[in-house]
This record gives sequence, C-alpha cells and structure tokens, in this order.
Amino acid sequence: MKEIRLKDYSRIIIREANVNDAKKMLKYLDQISCESDFLTFGKGEFNLNLQQQEQFIESTSKQKNALFLVAEHEGEIIGNLNFSAGIRPRTMHTGEFGVSVLKDYWGKSIGTELIKYLIQWCHDSKIIKKVNLRVRTDNQSAIHVYEKLGFKIEGTITREFKINDRFYDTLFMGLNID
Repeated sequence: MKEIRLKDYSRIIIREANVNDAKKMLKYLDQISCESDFLTFGKGEFNLNLQQQEQFIESTSKQKNALFLVAEHEGEIIGNLNFSAGIRPRTMHTGEFGVSVLKDYWGKSIGTELIKYLIQWCHDSKIIKKVNLRVRTDNQSAIHVYEKLGFKIEGTITREFKINDRFYDTLFMGLNID
C-alpha cells in the first residue's frame, strides 16, 4: 500500500485490489467507459458481472506475475492498473498493463503513481524483466508520462482502434526491468 497527497492535501491510497472491490470496480469501469475514447472499451462494452469481476480479482491476486491495483479517494475507486504477464516459462517474465483514472482526477499524477508502483513491484518480484504497453498515437499526455518513466517506443501498430468508423494507430512501448 502506498499513500500519496494531492496538492489540495487530499489523501489517495494505492493498493492491491481484493474481491471486496469488485462491486466498486464495476461502477468505476462503467463511469470511465464514458469519459475517454483512449480506452480499449466504450460505454456498455465491459461485460463482466459481479461474480466474474470477483473471480478475475481473486485469480490475479494468486499469480506471482500479475498485479491489479486500485487508487482510492475517500473510499471510492478513482483509478486502476492491471498488469498481466505470460503463463508459460518463455513469456512469464514479460507482460502488459493498462491504466485508467477518472476524468475528475486527470492531471494529478495518479496514473504516474500507479505506474511507479508497478515498476517497483516488478523490481521487487525478481520475475518481471519487461513491461509493455500500447497507447494511441494521439494520446500525447500519456506518451509523455510513459517516456518520463523510462518507457521507449518500440513500434507502431496501425489501425489498432476503430471508433465511429475512424481508425487510430497505437505505439508499442516497453520498459526493461534490470
């Protein structure tokens, strides 16, 4: 668990998710699905029920090379990060993450803090040696954060997203954990 203070002295807690977070996570996912087109899902496209969300959180918590984080403010989930690595010996050292933050909390470094937590967790795990991500090429603020944290652009994936009949490219970025 990690506590951070915002400029207005609000307290944010970053911690690993547990099954008791499942209901709040579903509410959170429903809310963020309407707030940004940069996500891999839109309104009504994240189709997990409560039991499935609980199972996902529990399954993730049992894996040594997976991490599910939540950021909380006053008991409500305002951000999350999900990292998962390969299941086979040849790929269990490398994985990909997704991160999101409620729009009301953008620009407050919460996403950055979630990623820093992940990076430290990777170092501590001694298992994870590479962290990957995909980000839309037009999401300049996210790209800036990732580069600031040491991620390098490794390639471009064309036409990765299609939203309202428009295609968007993504950058593939990676960070070596040594």
